[in-house]
Amino acid sequence: MKLSFRITGRRLLYLLAGVGLLGLLVAWSGLVNIGASAGHWRVTAWALHAVMQNSVRTYALFEPPPPADLDSPAHIRRAAGHFETACAFCHGSPSHPAPILATVMTPVPPALDGAASKWTPRQLARIVRHGVKYTGMPAWIAPERDDEVWAMVAFLRALPDMSADDYRRLAFGDDHAENRPLRNNPLESCARCHGLDGNSAGGAFPVIGGQSEAYLRATLDAYAKGLRPSGFMQFAANAVPASELQRLAAYYASRPGLGRHSEPDDSDGSRIAFHGIPASDVPACESCHGDSARRRDTYPVLAGQDAGYIAARLRLMKEGTAPLPAARVMHTIASRLPEEAIEAVAEFYSRQRPAADRRDP
Repeated sequence: MKLSFRITGRRLLYLLAGVGLLGLLVAWSGLVNIGASAGHWRVTAWALHAVMQNSVRTYALFEPPPPADLDSPAHIRRAAGHFETACAFCHGSPSHPAPILATVMTPVPPALDGAASKWTPRQLARIVRHGVKYTGMPAWIAPERDDEVWAMVAFLRALPDMSADDYRRLAFGDDHAENRPLRNNPLESCARCHGLDGNSAGGAFPVIGGQSEAYLRATLDAYAKGLRPSGFMQFAANAVPASELQRLAAYYASRPGLGRHSEPDDSDGSRIAFHGIPASDVPACESCHGDSARRRDTYPVLAGQDAGYIAARLRLMKEGTAPLPAARVMHTIASRLPEEAIEAVAEFYSRQRPAADRRDP
């Protein structure tokens, strides 16, 4: 007797419905082991990784192009402390290449010393900005901060050639370059980037030594509450108690660093600082950021601030990214500044630092 079986549309529909129902029953039963200790089946690991790679390559096409100075020392330095705090405990670092936590995660976080050879800068930016589902890799806290995303990309590109000593100096700062032990307190965390004296240089971080205490406290509060976007600073300030934020503000305000006042000279930057650009409706910087800034605590002191930092902040405001509700007027002013004016005024204010307080980048 010859048996025949013909596949019809209705039978195919029943079959698919049955497979789906079986899957739901298995999921409902709790038999699927979701423990990280169970690992992935090989086919599951392969499928997820293939989807991840293809997704990154596709969505990276929508990332902005990297800045011309992507691999600058300032960019690399800027991301190092955050990498140590937020990334190294999973991915390892030159000073601790095999963290124990990574071995019991599913999937196991990869070492990142080969990331630059595997991914293009825009692909790395996509991963840093948006994270990766099902891996524990988080998105960037402030995805609108292109400058921070690119700083992390620059750091990842430099990681393969970084020695343990170089890494420690970048991640923990010059105050700990000689392997002096770190104490687990907020000041030590701040000092990784800003130094114990707040006397930063080189464009990676602002000079905060000598800044107004009220301004520093307001800024730290804004970061802690998410009112001022920054993947670096929101992460750093979020877990610090309000009383510690106040102590940090008072401590750095008492340090030397920023100048007491600005001296005019014959440079273009000086003319903008003291007279503005009347034709473009740009007011004088000194009207808010000069000597009166120490009495008007809502405005930061600029005399002696790092030139690279001032220029970077003005460009962010000009581009309209990382909006600051308390500084709307500066977004308007910055939008009227041509690039040469930004460079000129940044250079002028960086020269106002007392000679005794200057530090080479």
